[in-house]
Amino acid sequence: MSDSDSFIQEVNEEVRRDRLYGYLWRYGWIAVLFIVLVVGAAGFNEYRRAQATAQAEALGDAMLAGLSIDDDEGRAAALAAAQADTPQGAAILAFMTAGVQTEAGETEAAVETLNGVSLNPDIPLIYRQVATFKALTLQSDTLDAEARRAAFESLAVPGVSLRVLAEEQLALIDIETGNTDAAIERFRMIMDDAEATTGLQRRALQAIVALGGALTVDGTADTPDE
Repeated sequence: MSDSDSFIQEVNEEVRRDRLYGYLWRYGWIAVLFIVLVVGAAGFNEYRRAQATAQAEALGDAMLAGLSIDDDEGRAAALAAAQADTPQGAAILAFMTAGVQTEAGETEAAVETLNGVSLNPDIPLIYRQVATFKALTLQSDTLDAEARRAAFESLAVPGVSLRVLAEEQLALIDIETGNTDAAIERFRMIMDDAEATTGLQRRALQAIVALGGALTVDGTADTPDE
C-alpha cells in the first residue's frame, strides 16, 4: 500500500470516528433513556407484585384471625370488618363472611353481604352470579316465590355456569307452588342435561320418584298419568 493510500485510509477512519462520536453525542441520550425506562419498568412491576403479595397475605391473615374466634357472632363481626384491596379478594371475603353470618343466624346480614357482591360492577361476573344465587337460596322463606322464580330464570340461561343449579331451584319453586308436573319435567331435563353433575342428576331422579313420576323403559323419568 502506498503512502497516499495509507493516508487516505487513516483520514477515512478518523472521519468515521468523528461521525460516531457525533452520533453518540447527539443521540446517546436516547439509549440512556431507554435503559432507564426498562430498568424502571422492571422495578415498578416488581414493586406491584410485592404489593399484591403483601395485600393478599394481609387479607389471608385477617380472615384466619376472624375464623379463629370461638363464637359465631364474633367471627361474623371480625370478617365483616376486614378489608380487601382487590375485587376478587372482596368477593371471596364476602362469601366467607356471608357463610359465617348464616351460621350465626344473621340471615339478613348475609343476604346484604352477598348483594353487595352481586351489585358491584367491578367484581367479575361469575362472582356476582354466585352471590345472586346464594342470596336467593337464603331467602326461600322471606322472598316471594315469583320474585325468586324471576331471579333464578335470569341465571338459568345458556352461558351461565350456574344454569343447571338454577333449573333445580326453579323445579323446587314449582313444587312449592303446587305445580308438580312442571317440577317433574324440569327434573327430567336436568337428568338429560350434559352439564349436570352426577350428584345433581341423582337428586333429580330421587325428586321425580318422590313426586310420583314414572320411569320409562330406558331408565329416564316420565310424568305421572292423570
